[in-house]
Amino acid sequence: MKKLTELLNGIDYKVLLGSEDVEISGIVNDSRKVKAGSLFLCIRGAVADGHKYAAEVAKKGAKVLVVEEPVELPDPEKDSITVLQVPDTRIAMARLACAWYGHPSRKMKMIGVTGTKGKTTTTYMVKSILESAGYKVGLIGTIETLIGNERIPAANTTPESLTLQEYLAKMVKEGCQAVVMEVSSQALMLHRVEGIIFDIGVFTNISADHIGPAEHSSFDDYMECKSRLFRMCRLGIFNGDDIHLGRILEGHTCEVETYGMKETDNLYAVDAKLIARPGYLGTSYLVKGEMEFRVETDIPGRFSVFNSLCAIAICRHFEGVTEEILRSALKDIRVKGRVELVKVSDDFILMIDYAHNAMALESLLTTLREYHPSRLVCMFGCGGNRARSRRYEMGETSGRMADFTIITSDNPRYEDPEAIMDDIETGIRRTNGKYIRISDRKEAIAYAIHNGKMGDIIVLAGKGHEDYQEINGKKYPMDERVLIREILEEDAGKS
Repeated sequence: MKKLTELLNGIDYKVLLGSEDVEISGIVNDSRKVKAGSLFLCIRGAVADGHKYAAEVAKKGAKVLVVEEPVELPDPEKDSITVLQVPDTRIAMARLACAWYGHPSRKMKMIGVTGTKGKTTTTYMVKSILESAGYKVGLIGTIETLIGNERIPAANTTPESLTLQEYLAKMVKEGCQAVVMEVSSQALMLHRVEGIIFDIGVFTNISADHIGPAEHSSFDDYMECKSRLFRMCRLGIFNGDDIHLGRILEGHTCEVETYGMKETDNLYAVDAKLIARPGYLGTSYLVKGEMEFRVETDIPGRFSVFNSLCAIAICRHFEGVTEEILRSALKDIRVKGRVELVKVSDDFILMIDYAHNAMALESLLTTLREYHPSRLVCMFGCGGNRARSRRYEMGETSGRMADFTIITSDNPRYEDPEAIMDDIETGIRRTNGKYIRISDRKEAIAYAIHNGKMGDIIVLAGKGHEDYQEINGKKYPMDERVLIREILEEDAGKS
């Protein structure tokens, strides 16, 4: 139990009913989780409005309601409940969560990474480097939250504020000294990180994405939300090569450092090389500016130069991070589902990547084409109950950029997989690209492996870190790494 008055510091509120001099047993924003003594936040969501549940939660024993507008309550409950009105219940929720969990972010070094691409890979690189230097590091992101040995699969890139603060409190208890987290534009727009002062805020890049009715109304809105992080951090580290940097910097209150390819950046890369050996792709470059040493990463593509340079720019601010630690940690880093190489042959390259829209797929295939493969083979499907236009676009992109496409199934949800594949095929037919359809994903992967030729690069796109296939509302276990292993074991049994 905690006194409500102890949690309200920094929150603009008005008492509509009762008194703030009460004790509460917990903070919730889901009416199903209300217990006697709960504080319930009436949040306006995309699907439901918490204000409509005010009477219900009052009957269930809620002690405090936090609202944006007055609510109707049954007479018996009016004598035993407190109602506080605030300008924005999402901001109030985040600040109450910070206080409820004892402001855990103040007890660790907080690193927040925002951007359209590169967030996930950069955060894993930072974690690897800092752990190599002896720090205990928590991670929050698109794939998972990592707290010590605990792995929590992610529902959102950045969790809702109540969950986020709970995770941070667990990290403090676990002895974490630093936290590196992806901060999405949605999280900034919905105030999920309100109340946190980041020691380091990071901007990787921005491009037109997440624009639509359920996300951002325009690219300007998207950029404005991203820029909010730099009014919430002490030091901002920015990609100096991004053409929208000036817009992202508008209104910033932090110190500014940049990384990139120009001598005017604090850290910059020169002599970047793509490395290709049998069964291996990577990158190498020379760091210059305020540090100078050569880096090699086992992650292919020029974007890995930017991601690793960004990680260096962050980690150099931590005591004990030497050039040798930076070199060693970056050489060995692997990120699940992000141009993840899976060794099956010395003759060709096989990799898994999360690219699941046309923009990401085009970026990936462009990157891999720079390694001059004998053939570039792309296997992918598209999710059901999503925009059909994505299927045409991805089909057209693969047909235009890959030498051969394998159309397969990917989370059909409530749609017929064959109908989804029909749409992808429509897109490919706008090009001269060669293709085959194999609806069973394991069979499709087996086909890709069995038909791999000397010098090929084969990319299994779309699933990335996901380890399930969603069909008719149910998630069935399906990890492409497991499927590859099973295929190789079955092949070995036949020989």
